[in-house]
Amino acid sequence: MRRALQLASLGAGRTSPNPLVGALVLDAAGVLVGEGYHAAAGQAHAELGALAQAGERARGGTLVVTLEPCCHHGRTPPCCDAVIAAGVARVVLAMQDPNPLVAGGGSRRLRQAGIEVIEAVLAAEARALNAAFLQRLATGRPLAILKWAMSLDGRTALPNGVSQWISAAPAREQVHRLRAGVDAVIIGGGTLRADDPLLTSRGRRQPEPLRVVFSRRLELPASARLWQTDVAPTLVAHGPEAGPEARQRLARLAAAHPGLEVLALPQGTPAALLEALAARGCNQVLWECGPQLAAAALQQQCVQRVIAVIAPKLLGGQPARTPLGDLGLERLDQLPAWLPTAPRRVGPDLVWELNLPAAFGVH
Repeated sequence: MRRALQLASLGAGRTSPNPLVGALVLDAAGVLVGEGYHAAAGQAHAELGALAQAGERARGGTLVVTLEPCCHHGRTPPCCDAVIAAGVARVVLAMQDPNPLVAGGGSRRLRQAGIEVIEAVLAAEARALNAAFLQRLATGRPLAILKWAMSLDGRTALPNGVSQWISAAPAREQVHRLRAGVDAVIIGGGTLRADDPLLTSRGRRQPEPLRVVFSRRLELPASARLWQTDVAPTLVAHGPEAGPEARQRLARLAAAHPGLEVLALPQGTPAALLEALAARGCNQVLWECGPQLAAAALQQQCVQRVIAVIAPKLLGGQPARTPLGDLGLERLDQLPAWLPTAPRRVGPDLVWELNLPAAFGVH
């Protein structure tokens, strides 16, 4: 099962709205004869790849899979049909599929076909691997990560607004890998105006994640690297606060840059944005935004994980920008119970992560 979980992780960033799934087949003598993983939405499921590789040697053997085989028609036929047809004697799975279209139905169907089913093997590890998928199904919102880079004195920019580069190249490379594992990267209009970011994984995955500019009033520059949608897709989302003139400017901007998508939200809030992204099939998103939007996302429970890159630099300055705006807290006992990981060294910088207890399989 540990090997199956490793295989599942190979699809990170490409399977949404589906989960990460890995599978392997042992023949009747216990010899490994097939492996597979779900590489991308719309492509073959992990079980089918492992069974195809095993061929006739799967008959009488064991299928080990990280998620309960599906029993419904989606983009691909039910995996249960293929498992039964392969003639395996036993299926070992890590966790039940929480999708209401499955939810135990796959296991029942396999048992009805005379196949032994063993469940909950390394279930906690499987849930941690698919925390983003589970988050979207349970809450209607993707799992959201908030990332920032700051100096040792807690500044994300100099008093004049200059911020490139606070972190060193190794930490920035890790951010590119982080983007490669999410479905969308979100910034606000202020970050777009100040930094003109590219927000790609620098080729670490194809297609690149969706780049989202969330702006309530649509005070956007006419020229920006994000408008180059041949590099990666870009979505501009706004709430009802945007007036008619601002919407007309955005319409002209979209007309001048084919491929630039516009989304009007019922409310100009992080919660409304994440619900819309979940409806588009996003399992996991990354906030790379300024302090006010970051604070709003935290206040609306739109962040389950924080990644802070701390550089050994001192920027100083009372008006210098900090990672978070006002969270409205009046007492320290109002703070949420974040669970920290041990800080790790990345080049000259330190990276510290905080997780909410309910996220990433932590209980």
